[in-house]
Amino acid sequence: MTVETFDASLKPLESPRLGEPYLLTPGPLTTAYEVKEAMLRDWGSWDGDFRAMTAELRRELLDIAGDVDGAFDCVPMQGSGSFSVEAMLGSFIPRDGKVLVLMNGAYGKRIAQTLGYLGRDHVSIDKGDYMPPRGTEVAEALDADPAITHVVVVHCETSSGILNPLKEISDAVYSCGRKLLVDSMSAFGAVPAGIADFRYEAIVSSANKCIEGVPGFGFVIARKTELEAAKGRSHSLSLDIHAQWDAMNKTGQWRFTPPTHVVAAFIEALRLHRKEGGVAGRGGRYARNRDVMVAGMREAGFETLLGDDWLSPIIVTFFSPADPKFRFETFYDLMKSKGFIIYPGKLTVVDSFRVGCIGRMDEHVMRKVVVAARASLAEMGVVSAAPPEIALAERSRLAA
Repeated sequence: MTVETFDASLKPLESPRLGEPYLLTPGPLTTAYEVKEAMLRDWGSWDGDFRAMTAELRRELLDIAGDVDGAFDCVPMQGSGSFSVEAMLGSFIPRDGKVLVLMNGAYGKRIAQTLGYLGRDHVSIDKGDYMPPRGTEVAEALDADPAITHVVVVHCETSSGILNPLKEISDAVYSCGRKLLVDSMSAFGAVPAGIADFRYEAIVSSANKCIEGVPGFGFVIARKTELEAAKGRSHSLSLDIHAQWDAMNKTGQWRFTPPTHVVAAFIEALRLHRKEGGVAGRGGRYARNRDVMVAGMREAGFETLLGDDWLSPIIVTFFSPADPKFRFETFYDLMKSKGFIIYPGKLTVVDSFRVGCIGRMDEHVMRKVVVAARASLAEMGVVSAAPPEIALAERSRLAA
């Protein structure tokens, strides 16, 4: 499905259900009424019906990943996305391994922090807030350090909104004979991240991102050979991917109490994902959301952190206006009063805020976001949305 053939049956996206504000965040996000409704029933965690639901979500996620030859398997893990990232790192990286972490934001830094907790040796390429790591840089780093066994990268770095070039990074990693692990938390399901799109050993995401479910579990899609090799490697009982995989394959059950209502909601979210046209359909809507919103915000005077080449369809970072009357807290409250919850920035050099493009909404909603932003500035007495000169200078310097 393309943006041009957008399904008219999705028209309810134009207004929030149950009087809720839209969550313009990278997850949790605005969900469909049908997804909420699916949580109104209680499920027994050991019951056959629930085990069938677990098997269904595993199959469907493998289908989204394009596992046509059965070389991969899907392992859902309780907790937030960061739980699944830590589980991936602790299960698939040997204790004597060494990791190259590709950073350009807060979540790459969190991976390095996690590796420190796990006692895994690691080095990094830190590109700051503005630029993606490139394949040539990765290859040079790997050639210079034969001890590196794995490379870890965030697919979409939502602290800045950068969509990293995974194909060229993957090509560089495997041309050097190393292994790639991917945090695709905020991209899987809307941005191509399938087995045929680029090579990896494992990829992780979460229920409450582009599939448009609710928070409560993440999932790991990994090569079966990596899952088998992970036996006995994990530092943690509850985050042991091999143990979870082995138990699910033997019994169909989660090892510990599963988020039953979240799984039920996710099954419905998967149905809606299929109906919309899968990755292409979902990604097309998000891209249209981004394009309409960015055009309107720029027309209002706001500046994006990133140039068009690196803007993701997931979330966009805007510099805060230099006008002394602008206060993010006030702007946030005014936007919320108009039905839109935005996200604070995570940049280290200048003030910023973020507007998400994902969730159960379309371009009609994004036009209303721009109207609300203009009205909020007027209510604050902000004359210009232009950022401080230091922000533009820093962007130009780092992009050079």
